[in-house]
Amino acid sequence: MRCHFVVLFAVLIQIASPSFAQRNLKDIPDPDPELERATFQVPEGFEVNLYAADPLLAKPIQINFDAQGRLWIASSEVYPQIKPGQAATDKIIVVEDTDQDGTADKTTVFADGLLIPTGVLPGDGGCYVANSTELVHFADTDEDGVADQERVVLSGFGTEDTHHILHTLRWGPDGGMYMNQSIYIHSHIETPYGVRRMNGAGVWRFRPHSLELETFTLGGVNPWGHTWDNFGTSFQTDGAFGEGIHYLFPGYVGVTSPGAKRIVAGMNTGKPKLCSVEFIDGTHLPEDWRGNVIANDFRAHRVCRYQLGWENGVPNSQELGELIKSDHVAFRPIDVKMGPDGAIYIADW
Repeated sequence: MRCHFVVLFAVLIQIASPSFAQRNLKDIPDPDPELERATFQVPEGFEVNLYAADPLLAKPIQINFDAQGRLWIASSEVYPQIKPGQAATDKIIVVEDTDQDGTADKTTVFADGLLIPTGVLPGDGGCYVANSTELVHFADTDEDGVADQERVVLSGFGTEDTHHILHTLRWGPDGGMYMNQSIYIHSHIETPYGVRRMNGAGVWRFRPHSLELETFTLGGVNPWGHTWDNFGTSFQTDGAFGEGIHYLFPGYVGVTSPGAKRIVAGMNTGKPKLCSVEFIDGTHLPEDWRGNVIANDFRAHRVCRYQLGWENGVPNSQELGELIKSDHVAFRPIDVKMGPDGAIYIADW
């Protein structure tokens, strides 16, 4: 029996983009996703298929599933910055596989006119969106699949560096909403309970129904990725600091936190800078894979698998190999989620 995982692609239409120019490439690779897929090296028994691609989406930053199995995508063509006179045209997109053949065949623009939405989280009759300085809720009150109501839930998040603004929206096992920000951001948010501040990187915990906002952790450089194991233990990855996966707990203080007396190190010192992290499980996976985590090493064009454990009361992490490896420089895995069908979905920037 084959084990399956699905890759969600977003191939840039304008291939002569700054991301390629920064690499000084003389030969711009063909952006055809099928040519890219042909370069993938995967473990025996696994296969890759293309779920969605341009023009259905562009520059996916975060993906999350809702209770109906639909995939929500925060998509930003404006990123990393809007030009003078340019209109904000970014979108929240919902894609579906209505005939269940493994390929998305329906796309809905749920909300548009956004400015660099770096996070989307379905919930409460619509979705929450990290939209630059604001956390916004878009509701679909007439249930036609398109947002018809917009409400600013929180505002005052910093925008000093669009690479680091509010991102990684996820529901935690405690029912709270968790949100990350990174090192160059300074946020000052008014709430019914007073102003909440975070100067630098960290993780917020938010209760949407009571509007309680608190600091869950502090520190890190670019903490991009957050997940929990079956016991509610929290882990994150950092896309700009080479210590791989980090074990989190309330009050955790990581590297770069100003004035901290004690810094908690990551679990993979000297290892790759990782972007997004997800626990994988299910009887369709090899037995020794169950309970592992996967994380994107986007600079090296690969998705890695890790075994997490404890030794003398200290959490540790061991890299066990690659889920996908490619020599195609356009493969930049940015987010990863376990789908409701048991497949693994990867957003390719």
